[in-house]
Amino acid sequence: MARDDDQEELARRAAGGDRVALDTLLGRIQPSVLRRCARFLPCYQDAEEACQDVLLQVARNISRFRGQSKFSTWLHVIIANSSRQTYRSLKRRAVEQAHGVPPIDVPDARTTSVIAGSRLDLLDALDRLENRNADLVGPIVLRDICQLDYREIAQHLGIPEGTVKSRIHQGRARVREYLGAG
Repeated sequence: MARDDDQEELARRAAGGDRVALDTLLGRIQPSVLRRCARFLPCYQDAEEACQDVLLQVARNISRFRGQSKFSTWLHVIIANSSRQTYRSLKRRAVEQAHGVPPIDVPDARTTSVIAGSRLDLLDALDRLENRNADLVGPIVLRDICQLDYREIAQHLGIPEGTVKSRIHQGRARVREYLGAG
């Protein structure tokens, strides 16, 4: 627990403008950020790209961290959003390559790993859900991928815990439908 308290203190100091605290914080969270990005993205290089984006966003936006929720919760949201954005960017690049840009010889993760394919299918399902009901995506990502508890999610989103549970239930049902529809 001392390490979590230390991280919270570093975040508080960094938010107050302490550059040394920010540098220390970034160094400490980098391995964890990379692991969490890899939960979303099946290719290690893509996870590294998302990780670098997360660290950059933390550095740029730490002054906005007010301590209303735990730093780890704030960080989880940045990780989830950055990983999903990296995935969308990769999808766009793949579409562009399919339309005349010379392809880069990268194997399709869906054919090289069942786990990787499942992650990509989940990201596709979350994108579909976001286009139809964006309120359901955040709670699912925070619970099922970032593994936050209901109380932390409710606090971060500023909604009652019962609403969080309801949105997770509804969102999971929709995601299951999308995954089944292929």
